Amino acid sequence: MSFSYGLSLFFMSVIPGAWRRTAAGAGLLAADGTVAPTIFAEMSAAAARTGAINLGQGFPDEDGPAEVLEAARSAIAHGANQYPPGRGIPDLLDAISAHQHRFYGLDVDPGSEVIVTAGATEALTATLLALIDGPDDEVVVFEPYYDSYAAAVALAGARLRTVPLRAPDFQPDLDRLAASVTDRTRIILINDPHNPTGAVFGREVLEEVVRLAEEHDAIIVTDEVYEHLAFHAPHTPIATLPGAAERTLTISSAGKTFSTTGWKIGWVHGPAALITAVLTVKQYLTYVNGSAFQPAIAVGLRMDDSYFTGAAETLARKHEILGDGLKAAGFTVHAPQGGYFTVADATALGGEDAAAFCRTLPERAGVVAIPLTAFVSEEHRHEYAGLVRFAACKRVDVLEEAAARLAGFSV
Repeated sequence: MSFSYGLSLFFMSVIPGAWRRTAAGAGLLAADGTVAPTIFAEMSAAAARTGAINLGQGFPDEDGPAEVLEAARSAIAHGANQYPPGRGIPDLLDAISAHQHRFYGLDVDPGSEVIVTAGATEALTATLLALIDGPDDEVVVFEPYYDSYAAAVALAGARLRTVPLRAPDFQPDLDRLAASVTDRTRIILINDPHNPTGAVFGREVLEEVVRLAEEHDAIIVTDEVYEHLAFHAPHTPIATLPGAAERTLTISSAGKTFSTTGWKIGWVHGPAALITAVLTVKQYLTYVNGSAFQPAIAVGLRMDDSYFTGAAETLARKHEILGDGLKAAGFTVHAPQGGYFTVADATALGGEDAAAFCRTLPERAGVVAIPLTAFVSEEHRHEYAGLVRFAACKRVDVLEEAAARLAGFSV
């Protein structure tokens, strides 16, 4: 398997002209060549300007478990302040391997089948750069999708093909999925639990992904950063399905599980040959990161089961508080099955254009949210025009205040 094309694109990306073309293709540059402002930056600025509660950005406003934080302090005090090994410190590699076996029964060789990355985003980007062979390769994703996916696919020089997820359950049409995966498909990229919809994909969806990958000799890349934040049933990694492990790269991170999003400690594991390809690219991205945070996350991954179940239960309750406020305001709420976000339909409140609606919401209701159209391609935006994403990963008192403000909202 060749990954030289992905490497050449990476080196091209540091040349201004080449980067300009790649960034424009990913929608990162405005027509005049300046950096295109994102709806996230715009809404955060609106929150600061108006004093609105910012439920647009998906990061917690409270710290993670005390023992994990203390482990980082101890690591700093005891000299873990220089470059760690390129694959990650052995203790964290061992902890990731043990975690995958403990929760899912997966056997992962910590020496050859896992690497530590600068968050899941770097793991994803390095994977795409490593495994894309040429400009005719396609990457199939469910839409809406986490916004870095399109940028990373464009940087790797591949084509993005999308399979829509539609309300209320945001499960893909399996016939549409089968039609989208062809012999040109290099990678099927799955995010489960799903951002931004909060969907958890059923067994039949996962089995169909594996079947299609086998039929068309595609690689499965799965983004599982919300793995411990599924609300109704334990998470099922696609790598546990028959025939999947040998062609699957599993990506996750510590940020969502331990409320340490700023630490940027992620990982990817899978077959040794694929991991070697990813490592070859990753060493030219960040090289290494987070030397003092890596031993702390090893501590976190070994915490009792009660921590992990408690994290999911707490977040589910936060979604209920937020959802109650949204319903009282007149939104139609699509209750999530996992993850940080609740999606609601604002059509009944005059929000047929969710982007315009979100721009007025800070002053009208004192709450900031993000239109779901920020996570879809231009051609499909009309299908999600009235849907809005709210982050529930905030303190209970913040969510209660937001719910009260939303309940008092009027058209």
